[in-house]
Amino acid sequence: MDQNPEPENPQSADHAAGRGHIEFKNVSKGYGEEWDWQDVVLDLSMDVEPGKLTAVVGPSGCGKSTLVNLVAGFEMPEKGAILLNGNRITGPSHDRIVVFQETALMPWQTTYENIIFGPKIRGDMDKQELHEEAIRLLDKVGLRDFRDKYPLQLSGGMQRRAELARAIVNDPEVLIMDEPFRGLDAMTRELMQEFFLRLFEEHRRTNLFVTSEIEEAIMLADKLIILSNRPTRVRQIIDIELPRPRDFHMLATEEAYRYKSTALEILHEEAMKTFKTERNTQSDFVEAFSRRNQN
Repeated sequence: MDQNPEPENPQSADHAAGRGHIEFKNVSKGYGEEWDWQDVVLDLSMDVEPGKLTAVVGPSGCGKSTLVNLVAGFEMPEKGAILLNGNRITGPSHDRIVVFQETALMPWQTTYENIIFGPKIRGDMDKQELHEEAIRLLDKVGLRDFRDKYPLQLSGGMQRRAELARAIVNDPEVLIMDEPFRGLDAMTRELMQEFFLRLFEEHRRTNLFVTSEIEEAIMLADKLIILSNRPTRVRQIIDIELPRPRDFHMLATEEAYRYKSTALEILHEEAMKTFKTERNTQSDFVEAFSRRNQN
């Protein structure tokens, strides 16, 4: 892999850098009936800066996927607002594209057909321009020779690369990554991270990257947001000041080790809070059940 990739379009990084500013303003979101309501996100405020890669980590079950659904516009907050470039998000739009944990490629379409599907349906891109951009992205993610293959003929890593290309060809202002490399074996995951870094460092498109892997977050991110246990709030924000372009060797540096140690300490504290809360809840249930039997 080229360790110092040059953008094929010199203006692409500058163009992306001014787009895609996401603001969470006192956002709350919960689920359930009134008598059994559970707050998942509570009075959360944070910024996803334009042209930056912001990674989000937090304890298991804290509400990371809920944040993805809110930014994507799949769900609306009960309180507060989420803004894109100063405008309230009111629903899904192709200016925010989500790459999910599981493949969302259409099995009846080839790799090439999957990639061009969005702009082709919308009709907002010249046919020849779309073809050239799709081929360029296929080259970037190493799938040009697999353009006529169907998803079931691709490995898991190839499917994820195809999904990255499909997301980017839509030219979204914000790319939302919901643990996209989860479930891949270690070597394939590292390769996917390198492909992703190559694409990000070329375009500098605003990225919100949700992950449960601390090392992945540190290697990829400009800013790391650590969430609390549920109901989730921002516990701490860490600026990752490692130079770009990046590779895996940076994870062995003293700076990366400090970032990892700080993040792990905070996540451990939050996980212990979750454990204590769950244990107290179980104790309350057992006590209530015992009282009921006595009566």
